[in-house]
Amino acid sequence: MTRLGDSVARTRDLLVQDLSSDKTVEQLLTETKARRYLDLSDLSAKEQAELIASRTVEVLPAVAKLAERIEERRAEGRGLHIKLGIDPTATDVHLGHAVPLIILSRFQRLGHDVTLIIGDFTARIGDPSGRTAERPPLTDEDIAANLAGYREQVRPFFDFEKVSFRQNSEWLAPYTFPELLGLLTQVPVSTLLQRDDFRNRLASGAGLTMTEMLYPIAQGLDSVALNCDVELGGADQLLNLQMGRRLMELKGLQPQLVVTMPLIEGTDGSGAKMSKSKGNYVGLTATADDVFGKIMSVPDRLMEPYLKAWTEWTDEEVALALSRIEEKSLHPMDLKKVLAGEVVAALYGVEAAMAARAGFVAQFSKKAFAEVESLPSVDTAEHGTETVAAVLTKVLEFTQSASAARRLAKQNGLRLVVEADGGQRTFVLDEAAATRPLAESVGQTLAGAGLSVSAGTVYLKAGRKIAELRGLAGA
Repeated sequence: MTRLGDSVARTRDLLVQDLSSDKTVEQLLTETKARRYLDLSDLSAKEQAELIASRTVEVLPAVAKLAERIEERRAEGRGLHIKLGIDPTATDVHLGHAVPLIILSRFQRLGHDVTLIIGDFTARIGDPSGRTAERPPLTDEDIAANLAGYREQVRPFFDFEKVSFRQNSEWLAPYTFPELLGLLTQVPVSTLLQRDDFRNRLASGAGLTMTEMLYPIAQGLDSVALNCDVELGGADQLLNLQMGRRLMELKGLQPQLVVTMPLIEGTDGSGAKMSKSKGNYVGLTATADDVFGKIMSVPDRLMEPYLKAWTEWTDEEVALALSRIEEKSLHPMDLKKVLAGEVVAALYGVEAAMAARAGFVAQFSKKAFAEVESLPSVDTAEHGTETVAAVLTKVLEFTQSASAARRLAKQNGLRLVVEADGGQRTFVLDEAAATRPLAESVGQTLAGAGLSVSAGTVYLKAGRKIAELRGLAGA
């Protein structure tokens, strides 16, 4: 049996046990955390290709072709040469950015060589994927600072000591205009305009610059320069990745295989992909408790894609856990606690994951919020004239922006809770209420229910985050 097979067998034994048990969960997290560093080189070429394909959107031209390429390189006494381009445009990295690094880590542990392309040259253009406007260019200082932050934040998911770094300015900066013109004669404009985002922007009357049109060409030239076997990228990068195949063929090289990865949905359950601008992300610099809490706040339907994106579980293990939920032998909340523990364990270790689990249980198993120690609070005498959305964003920092607070209200995730005599009454605050002053929204909501502000202790609940409202007039 392979090393992965041994680990799966041990994990399967744990997954059929009581997953509400701290002891069982700790054993499970210890096993799966260790799997992140497991040597996978004893898997056959077919098993390797299937393992990679199980976590991707597409392997082009086919999974069987990936297995064949692995066999070819093994016969030559070496592994595949894998490349991934890093766009150094952000300082804050979230779990969505970790997805390709996890796949890349598996390639490393399967015995293959990895090169990370630092897009210092293309960052001056800005990848237009999914954008409605051109990105502003970055300076060399911006790129260096962002790259340093990126490496530090994603380090828990990837071994940077076993990777080659290349900057695409090495081959793109010296590229001459005659060379570029000669290449462009072989690339139809219709190929570039296959991109949905390009077509949508043109249809809406928005601008589209020539530099953006040339971005796929620039990324394709990266593939030519490195002559790699496989390139990874998000599903929205498919045209760029295929351009690499096309340019390699034009240069007489064996075209790379393309592996596309899913764009992970954000924590708010709205269907939008995880992004900082939407406030629906889990930052890699967040505390263990905050990471755990954010994962616990996601809709149950996201457990399967999240388990596949950020854990080392196999399809068989994911299916086993989900089947137990269908059979009602496992509560969804218990599986979600395991998922949250997996993410925290990846970032901070199993001990931190178990501590975050204990903290979450201690807070949310209480029958009354009054029993919870150290809840944040808002003085309505001081902040009552500010909108609910502003209080959530600027005072409590429960949401990333006022628009994120309004989205939360629109999804019925914003509530007032009145606690008195050991009981609770809950009232949903709609999107309109989120835009009104805090004191006004609270007063109107309680008055509509026939309650006064002195009816009990009043709490503001945003998702799973709770704050006590103090200083209400008449309280």
